[in-house]
Amino acid sequence: MSDMLVKLYELNETESIEQFEKRTGVTVRRAIAPEKHVVIDWVSNHYGLPWISECEVAFTRSPVTCLIAVEGNKVLGFACYDATTKGFFGPTGVDEKEQGRGIGKMLCLYAMQLMRADGYGYAIIGGAGPKEFYAKAVGATIIEGSIPGIYKGMLSKE
Repeated sequence: MSDMLVKLYELNETESIEQFEKRTGVTVRRAIAPEKHVVIDWVSNHYGLPWISECEVAFTRSPVTCLIAVEGNKVLGFACYDATTKGFFGPTGVDEKEQGRGIGKMLCLYAMQLMRADGYGYAIIGGAGPKEFYAKAVGATIIEGSIPGIYKGMLSKE
């Protein structure tokens, strides 16, 4: 899968995370260290080993670069940045039963806003899955020649 580039200085402003929460009942926020085991368990149950590793790295950052979407006491989705490498967004995912509520878009937008606030001009979505989603949500464009990119030679248990 190709990487995608996001111009953080051209992000479209949408509803705030506070407005999103008021409208949907879903809170999007940074995870905190005491929640690591809960988030990692959720990622493990939904996505598997490589994403667990990246999510664990996001918890080592200060501030934590793992965002979560929660409703009540239930994790609905997550997004990381600066995990695989600096300037990269991902991994990210939303519970299949919760997709279509705008959770993934809000996680992505909030992460991009935080990256912009951290001084990045651009973000890279590594090995972007739903390219149309990212193009529409944050204006991402495909980076030609980015396969396999930084993932070349990556070790796996398979």
